[in-house]
Amino acid sequence: MIKASSLSPDFFRFLREIKANNNREWFARNKARYEASVRDPFLSVIADLRLRLSGVSPHFMVDPSPVGGSMTRIYRDIRFSKDKSPYKTSIAAHFWHAHGTQGMTPALYLHLEPGRSSAGGGLRQPPPEGLRLIRQAIVSRTEDWKKAVLGRAFGMGCGMAGESLKRPPPGFDPQHPFIDDIKRKDFATSVPLEDKDLLRSDPVDSILEGYRSIVPFVRFVTQALGLPF
Repeated sequence: MIKASSLSPDFFRFLREIKANNNREWFARNKARYEASVRDPFLSVIADLRLRLSGVSPHFMVDPSPVGGSMTRIYRDIRFSKDKSPYKTSIAAHFWHAHGTQGMTPALYLHLEPGRSSAGGGLRQPPPEGLRLIRQAIVSRTEDWKKAVLGRAFGMGCGMAGESLKRPPPGFDPQHPFIDDIKRKDFATSVPLEDKDLLRSDPVDSILEGYRSIVPFVRFVTQALGLPF
């Protein structure tokens, strides 16, 4: 039997402390702790997800490699940022669709941060062709879209993120019942995860529950782009 992954209380404690001590000296003193309490347990969660995410969809790539895998780096890119804090105060991973193309690759993502953890999915800032396909799918499959965004599971804490047009895009009926969604420039959503649930014996259970609540939305967006779900 495979041992379930787990997170210790020091996982979130470290992230709270690095927020208050965001400098290279503090991180150097605590790097071994970061690896033992944050990085390695998070990679174990990703490895566990690789085994179990197929129950949500088999088409999203999950790579628990410490370098070049699904986990994003804790080091911030500060080259063009006014905020020169060198480290992120959260841990995240992206699981990209295996058959996506440039700019049109949906993903599931995982964001862990004290009091602000979430599981999400969809597509941010798709190119014009991607926007056209999703918007046309909302029009041609309005009932499916309605079920995706008005279903009970989606309504329990889920919400779409990103930007929208001020006016309806050309060629779309301004009176369409989902015109506000058609005006969207991003098609991504997320559901919050509770710290206490993630610190239980098997955090992947809570993460998968979050993904299942957004499955209709992510499936709709993925299939609108002509990709399997």
